[in-house]
Amino acid sequence: MADAPFRNIAELLHDHAAAQPQQPALIQGGLRYSYGELNALVDRVASALQRDGVAPGEAIALCGLSTPLQAAIFLGALRAGVVVAPLAPSVTPADFAAMLADAQARWLFVDATAARLVPGLALPLCIALDAEAPGRAFESWLAPPGSTPQPVTLTPEAPFNIIYSSGTTGTPKGIVQPHGMRWMHVQRGAAYGYGPGKTTLLATPLYSNTTLVVFFPTIAFGGTVVLMPKFDAAGYLALAQQHRVTHTMLVPVQYQRIMALPQFGSFDLSAFEAKFCTSAPFSATLKRDVLARWPGGLVEFYGMTEGGGTCILEAHKHPDKLHTVGRPSEGHDMRLIDEAGMELPAGEAGEVVGHSPGMMAGYHGQPEKTREAEWFAPDGKRFIRTGDIGRFDEQGFLTLFDRKKDMVISGGFNIYPSDLEAQLRQHPAVADVAVVGVPSVEWGETPVAFVVHAAGDATPDTELRSWLNERVGKTQRLSDVQTIAELPRSAIGKVLKRELRDQYNKETKA
Repeated sequence: MADAPFRNIAELLHDHAAAQPQQPALIQGGLRYSYGELNALVDRVASALQRDGVAPGEAIALCGLSTPLQAAIFLGALRAGVVVAPLAPSVTPADFAAMLADAQARWLFVDATAARLVPGLALPLCIALDAEAPGRAFESWLAPPGSTPQPVTLTPEAPFNIIYSSGTTGTPKGIVQPHGMRWMHVQRGAAYGYGPGKTTLLATPLYSNTTLVVFFPTIAFGGTVVLMPKFDAAGYLALAQQHRVTHTMLVPVQYQRIMALPQFGSFDLSAFEAKFCTSAPFSATLKRDVLARWPGGLVEFYGMTEGGGTCILEAHKHPDKLHTVGRPSEGHDMRLIDEAGMELPAGEAGEVVGHSPGMMAGYHGQPEKTREAEWFAPDGKRFIRTGDIGRFDEQGFLTLFDRKKDMVISGGFNIYPSDLEAQLRQHPAVADVAVVGVPSVEWGETPVAFVVHAAGDATPDTELRSWLNERVGKTQRLSDVQTIAELPRSAIGKVLKRELRDQYNKETKA
């Protein structure tokens, strides 16, 4: 399928339903949809949307936990050419209302986890996916059994979904991904052994691009997806053993929690072929541990939901490059630029920009934000800016230093929080840490560390600060260390540094 002509991913279900109607497609607990059952349900969803006049290119919104029904609705919308805006049930009511309005969603599908977000909103038609959710019952809305939708012809440029950014640095933006971008993910999947008889375990939410870059290739190649609506490390390992899982996508904090389990070695994980990771910094130490103790390959993807360029590190093939995020994927053009937008020569550090066949159309309804995210080469070639600072080595492997927006400029010197975080993690008292820049009258900005202590540890914050400051340059020294029970993270494990910064500023002004 690597060179197969473009198709609507949802249409591939017809092929699998005909070839292997009894093959499990989606599993969650005791609920299973075979490919025959899934294809029939997807037809009924698409038919209901067409019956109700939802036209190709218009949007629906999905909000709830990851379930086979959520996945079937997503696929049904795609079959009808309808754009899907999957929304997180953990957001604030204000952000939820803003995203729903931004997507211009014709229909909203919600489960009980999203019920708190709905009251008081001027809603489109609301469809309830369980008895505790508001709106019309899904079964009464669904088209009758045996319904088949009118065929829809789509181009690679047609919008596939609107993924809302995590909001780690501000108000979430709607990232419009076209069908061609998702098809690129499917084609890339040909190298990783997806297919009938292979099983993918997903413990990240379906509203996250992290999940979808593995979910759709699994379905496109006729494999089985096991959904875990709420992650816990021991439960994940039990499912992996039970279902003889071959593929998975996890974010670094999930790998960290799994590898830390004392009983990790008691689970049979021998069926694993490919483990993927993306979305947050993945330390070389953790990669090395996964490679040593967990069977199967380990592949790190570095890129953005907005697309542009992707680096891939096949860690099992390059154990000497674990400090990097790999090399640009085939056909991906990735470059480094300076503050003035000038391309930098080899060996220098700068902001990473990328061009590839998989790029967002833009931020939904925000052309000015779209322009801010773009960089154009002198020949007019369009690139997406990542906001990450990095450097390519002589073999073309990319090492990342930090997020441009997270970089602390103190007294005119650039300080990379990731450097300080890596140093602090070497102290036995530190289980987790995040460094942020806060306002300083004297220096403009100054770095502050938020530390999660190891179990039972009571090392004073002042001692940790002194320990770190003795080991770094004068310009890198921390002005403060604060103990925190747990770092605030998004659903896919990104540390919400904006919340830490706001919390610190609020406390110091009080």
